[in-house]
Amino acid sequence: MPGISAEEEVLVKWFLGPWLIGSSLELVLMGVLGCQFVNYYNWYPDDSRSLRIAVGILCLLSVLKSAETFASLWIFLINHFGNIEYDLSLTTTGWWDTANPLMVACIDFYVQCFYLYRLWGISKRWWVVAPIFALFIFAMVAIVLATYFIAISQKNDVASWFGTHLGTAFAGDAILTLTTAYFLLKTKKQIISSQTAGIITSLVHLTFQTAAPASLVAMFNLIFSQMYRSNNPLLGYVEIAFNQPLPKLYAISMMWTLNARRAIRARSELSGSGSGSNGPSGGRVRSPRGMNVRCSLHTTRILLAD
Repeated sequence: MPGISAEEEVLVKWFLGPWLIGSSLELVLMGVLGCQFVNYYNWYPDDSRSLRIAVGILCLLSVLKSAETFASLWIFLINHFGNIEYDLSLTTTGWWDTANPLMVACIDFYVQCFYLYRLWGISKRWWVVAPIFALFIFAMVAIVLATYFIAISQKNDVASWFGTHLGTAFAGDAILTLTTAYFLLKTKKQIISSQTAGIITSLVHLTFQTAAPASLVAMFNLIFSQMYRSNNPLLGYVEIAFNQPLPKLYAISMMWTLNARRAIRARSELSGSGSGSNGPSGGRVRSPRGMNVRCSLHTTRILLAD
């Protein structure tokens, strides 16, 4: 590159490159998320007011994060074009840059709380939900401390607390996913109706499908966040490319879960279309575990937001 030294050229590629890639992915995913929001409000006008407000808050948070992402790109690449040293200094002097990981974590935490509420609806056991919630709270405390150390330029402490945050959140997500799947499968065993059992099976598959993209990106984010301590600390900047789109993947996961109800219901109705009218899938449901069956059907209605 003309006009800059070889050292500055390396910094441009390793610092601004991941910012550009991650921010571009974040903005593209905002487009995907925008379609999901529109579909949700078109498809589910009868959802509870609290759920529609929760989706509206997620929409607002996502738009604000994309605005911050676009502003960051403009400042780095336009306002201070060619001044890589100044761009690097903004990581500790620009509040919008210093607090970027905290903004990401807040959206992630919001979605995690949605899934915790969903787990509570399935399990009805506070001692199942509380430890996972504690993990997510600890992850938030860790990212607050990491943000503080970013502001005072303590890179080793930043790497430690950022790694603690990502590792704890990753573990919490994994436990949450597996626990949700466990209680769904437990519910399925109590179901006599093949139609309702099919719904539960679809929800189990959906649980893993929606968790996979964000979990995979979070794993790479964790790995590269620790590269600041390696022989090539420039690799640490690669984590920016994974951290920027992460909140959008969490938001897409939540909206995917909500919007999938339409297709799950359609498949359920199709599978039961040839059955009689006396039961959910033909024939009356008779079981000595009547209470368990009613509870299981209630769980299904919770998951489908009926």
